Amino acid sequence: MHQAHPTADRTWPRLLAPYARANNRIAIFQAASTALLFVLNWLAMLWSLEVSYWLTLALAMPAAGLLTRLFIFQHDCGHGSYFSSRRANAILGGVIGVLTLTPYGYWRRTHAIHHATSGDLDRRSFGDVETKTIAEYRQMPWLGKLSYRLYRNPIVLFTVGPTYQFVFKHRFPFDIPRAWKREWASVMWTNLALVGVLVGAWATIGLDRFLLVQAPITVISGILGMWLFYVQHQFEDTYWRDHPRWDFHRAGLEGSSFYDLPKILHYFTGNIGFHHIHHLASRIPNYNLARCFREVPDTRLVTRLSILGSLRCAFLSLWDEDEKRLVGFRHLRRRQAAI
Repeated sequence: MHQAHPTADRTWPRLLAPYARANNRIAIFQAASTALLFVLNWLAMLWSLEVSYWLTLALAMPAAGLLTRLFIFQHDCGHGSYFSSRRANAILGGVIGVLTLTPYGYWRRTHAIHHATSGDLDRRSFGDVETKTIAEYRQMPWLGKLSYRLYRNPIVLFTVGPTYQFVFKHRFPFDIPRAWKREWASVMWTNLALVGVLVGAWATIGLDRFLLVQAPITVISGILGMWLFYVQHQFEDTYWRDHPRWDFHRAGLEGSSFYDLPKILHYFTGNIGFHHIHHLASRIPNYNLARCFREVPDTRLVTRLSILGSLRCAFLSLWDEDEKRLVGFRHLRRRQAAI
């Protein structure tokens, strides 16, 4: 169980404020260099179709990493942290949203809800991996239990799930209210832009060749994105509380992991592994997160996950309110056997 963090809640804004400043020069260089590398990688994949599709699939790996990095820039734009200009954030976020199949306005609002409610058992909503408590699971009918088990199955969650989320659900996200006019507009404009991309591909290189290149990039980056989002909050000693006992700063520190990745993977994932800092201060852009981690010692007093250690998180599915930890279905069976 977590111990109280030595840094008081009122101290965090002062400690993190110096890092919550956009640097337009760094942002432009990041976006331009990453976009250039992605285009070159994409063209290399197109060329490789004449050599071997196995080579195409091999080249899809770094391309998917670069697309994931671009998604993090879109993510920062949604928080208003990437550029100092709100308009610049909206333009870049909207453009990248076409590449990532993620409507910018829709995602920005639902992700803001995630930040405002993360770790709150009474306000589980948009942007979360659905998580049931043991008590809730026990009260579900057998069909509900089966559905939840299928949803939390790692094969479903990390293969079928990302494709459904990015390719299909983002086209028509019927879970959002009709009153969200701007968000629905962003969905429609993104869909229209995607139609334009497909028509352009059909008229130039051919729709079949376009899909042979883009489809594996989309699938791999979707899986990577889903895994990153999952492991950032779904680990054994994460943080969930009912609303009266919920605390924003504790949710950020204890309910978000530090994913300790090699530097090259921090590059491809846009430093999103420093997720606890991001949840404490979402206005810190990706290019300041690592420096904040180095220079503010108290940001290192959190749950650290290695790549190998994070793999165990895939099998955690239920929140144990008594033990205050995330557990798997086997834990539930052992508890039932002990009764």
